[in-house]
Amino acid sequence: MRWAAMLRGINLGKRQLKSAELKAAVEGLGFTDVKTLLASGNVVFTADEKDAAALERKLHDALAKATGLKSEIFVRSPEEMKAVADANPFPEATRERPSFVTVTFHRMPVDKAAVARLAEIHDGPERMHVVGRELYIDFPDGQGRSTLHPAMGKARLDPVNTARNWNTVLKIRDAL
Repeated sequence: MRWAAMLRGINLGKRQLKSAELKAAVEGLGFTDVKTLLASGNVVFTADEKDAAALERKLHDALAKATGLKSEIFVRSPEEMKAVADANPFPEATRERPSFVTVTFHRMPVDKAAVARLAEIHDGPERMHVVGRELYIDFPDGQGRSTLHPAMGKARLDPVNTARNWNTVLKIRDAL
């Protein structure tokens, strides 16, 4: 079965991981057709394993053993990545400025009450939409100027997630 794995916080600051190291760690598990995407901790591969949570644990342990890097890992199937792309709540924004729209991937369904709290305490121009385990965010002015991220902690939104911009979401989907 094909899978996509997205690592959190790769190649930010001191958390450096070369694509070749990531590929080698995944291949070291016996997975095949391994391909890294971009330089931000994305990899697609084929594995007999059918349990995403088990894959996340195996990948985490293999990466820590091979590189010493401990990163949260979020695994999705081709069907799940297609569903993420198909559920796009901001089609005009992704068409006009795809790098300004992100999808945050979570392990559990996103807490809609936390997103509602966030909307109450944050008055920025960002738009948010929850679909299952993903939170779509449109940053019309870009992420660099946004004050949304600090407010997410105050709203008690699950901090264990990883975000990809729309361009990257589509590249991962297409690579599967």
